[in-house]
Amino acid sequence: MAVADLAAQGEGACESLSAIGARQAISVTFLEQIFAKLRKAGYVESVRGAQGGYSLARSAHLISLDGVIRAVDAAPKAHGCTPESKIACTGRTDRCLTHDLWGALETHIEGFLSSISVQDVVDGRLPILEAAE
Repeated sequence: MAVADLAAQGEGACESLSAIGARQAISVTFLEQIFAKLRKAGYVESVRGAQGGYSLARSAHLISLDGVIRAVDAAPKAHGCTPESKIACTGRTDRCLTHDLWGALETHIEGFLSSISVQDVVDGRLPILEAAE
């Protein structure tokens, strides 16, 4: 939400975390943690000074949702099994019956998110919306 908000302010916009937080109802403390990770991953740049804040480090149409989510360590997880778990699942000595189902769902979600840019979100160009029309 915060990255889309920043993109919605326009190309080259520099916004404070307090302004983003106020618009999106997100705590500044939480945004500080998230934006530190986004900056480290190269998605945003920090600008110091009275008019400082954060700006996108690249064009919003070049930033995928999957990349943003991975940068903040929030990859979608459909089950408690680890992808490396070919033999046993969490809390079990063998694989659960739905292991492959949840793994396929995670792969589908990752593909969906990687196909959508931050600019797509800002512009409302989402595949699910296009299919519903």
